[in-house]
Amino acid sequence: MEEMKSKIDEVERERAVLFEGGGADAIQKQHQSGKLTARERILLLLDEGSFNELDLWMKPRLTGSDVDKKFLPGDGVVTGFGEINGRPVYVYAQDFTVLGGSVASVHARKIMKVMEEALRMRVPCIGMIDSGGGRIQDTLTGDMMDNYPRIFYLHTILSGVVPQISLIMGPSAAGAAYSPILTDFCFMVKDTSSMYIASPELIKSVSSRDCTVEEIGSPQMHAQVSGCSDLTVADDKECILNAKELLSYLPQNNRESPPFVESQDDPDRLNHELLEIVPADLKKPYDVREVIKCIADNRYFFEIKKDFAPNIVIGFLRLGGRSIGVIANNPRFLAGAIDIDASDKHARFVRFCDAFNIPLLFLVDTPAYLPGVNQERGGIIRHGAKILHAVSEATVPKVTVVLRKAYGGGITAMCPRAMGANLVLAWPCAEIALMGAEGAVSIIFRKELKEAKDSKEVFARRLNEYKETIGRNPYHAAEIGWVEDIIDPRFTRSILVKAFSRFAGKTEERPWKKHGNIPL
Repeated sequence: MEEMKSKIDEVERERAVLFEGGGADAIQKQHQSGKLTARERILLLLDEGSFNELDLWMKPRLTGSDVDKKFLPGDGVVTGFGEINGRPVYVYAQDFTVLGGSVASVHARKIMKVMEEALRMRVPCIGMIDSGGGRIQDTLTGDMMDNYPRIFYLHTILSGVVPQISLIMGPSAAGAAYSPILTDFCFMVKDTSSMYIASPELIKSVSSRDCTVEEIGSPQMHAQVSGCSDLTVADDKECILNAKELLSYLPQNNRESPPFVESQDDPDRLNHELLEIVPADLKKPYDVREVIKCIADNRYFFEIKKDFAPNIVIGFLRLGGRSIGVIANNPRFLAGAIDIDASDKHARFVRFCDAFNIPLLFLVDTPAYLPGVNQERGGIIRHGAKILHAVSEATVPKVTVVLRKAYGGGITAMCPRAMGANLVLAWPCAEIALMGAEGAVSIIFRKELKEAKDSKEVFARRLNEYKETIGRNPYHAAEIGWVEDIIDPRFTRSILVKAFSRFAGKTEERPWKKHGNIPL
C-alpha cells in the first residue's frame, strides 16, 4: 500500500510539472502580454470540473536537432473534452509558453485526435489558436500525415457535420492560418491576435514593399477588409464568453435541431416603434439592426461579421425560443445594395444555417445588386450567384419579409417563393418590382417621352397610371402571388413566431448528389 501511494505521489509530482507548461517565467510573460495560458482558457471555457485532458504525457518527436534538448510539456498544446452548459464538446488550446506554441508532429497528432473524436461523438470542436506556426526542425524531417495538411483535411471532413469554432488569441501565421479559416467561425482578440500567410519580412523580400502585421493581419483588418474574422473582442475572457454564447444557438451536430430556450418575452408583443424606425420614404436610410432587435426574443441579436460588408447584416436571434438565422439588407450602407463582399457574407451564412438545421429569416430592403465597373470586373456575377445557389440549396424553413424596396435581382437574392420561401410577407410601404416606378416609366415610355412637347407632363401622367396599375405596391405583388400577405409592421414578431413554430417539422427531399457545384 505504501509503495502504491509513493507511486501515486510521483505521478502527481510529474503531472504538476507538466501543468506548468513553459514554466513560471513564460507564464508571467504570457500574462504580461494580456493573454491567458492554454489551461486557463480551457477552464474558463468549460463547465467547472468537466475537463478531461487527453495525452498530457506525450513527448515531442526527436528530430536530431538542438530542440530535442528542450523540455516541451504536451508538445505545446493542451487537448481534451468537457462540457459547456452541460453539452459535450472537444477542445484544444495551443500553449504559447512552450516554444511559442509551435506545431510539430506530436502537437498535430493531439489536435487530430480531438477532431476525430469530435466527429465520432458528433459534438462541436473548439480550437484556441496561439502559435508561431510550424516547428521548422520537426517539419523538415516529419511525415505530412502528422502536420497541417492532415488537419486541413479533417476540418473539411468535419465541416457540415459538427460545428467548428476557432478562437485566435495570439499569432496564427503562414500555413497555420488556413486551419481557423476552414472552421465555421473565427473570433479574434484585439491587440494580441494576428493572422497572415506571408510575414512582413517575406512580403518585403518578394515585393520590396514595407508593411506591418497590423496592416496585413490585425483583427481590425480581418474584421473590416478581408472578412476572415467573424467577431473582434477586447480580451481572452470576452472571446471565450462569446464562443459559449454562439454555441447556445447551435445544435451539437447536423442531425439535431438547435436548442430551444424558454423565453419570458411575450410572443405577441407589439412593436409600435417599428413605425418610427423604418421611414415610409424609400430614400431615407435606417439601421436594420434596430428592426431585428425589435422582433427578437428579449430584443437581443447576436451579430456575425458586423464590420464586414455592413450593407448586409447576418446573425442569430430567437423567436419564441427557437434559434433563427437572419439575413437583412441594411439601407444605412450603400442603400442596402448587394455587392461582392455582401454576397460572400450572405451565401456562407445561409449554407452554415442550412447545414445545421437553423431556420432562416430574410428581411428585405434592397435596390438590387450594386452596379459599377469595379463590381463587374471583380466578378459580381459569380459572387452574386453564390447567394442564388446557397438560398436555393437550403431546405430549412425560410420566411421572407419585404420591409421596403425589393427591386430586380435583389428580391431573388433575398429568397422569394420561387427560391423556396415557405412564407413571403410585405409591409404596407413595400415596393416589389424590377425597379423603382420612375425608372420603369422612363424605360417603358422612352419613345413617347422623347417625342412629347411637354415631357414632364407626360412623365407625371404615365407615372400616375403606372402606380395605379402594375406599380401599385404592395397590392399588385399580392394580387399576382409574389407575397402571401401585407401585414402591419407592429405584428411582425407575433406572425414570425407562429410561422417558425408551424414550419418546425418541415421536410424537403432533393435528388441525391455527391454535392452541388457552388460558383466559388
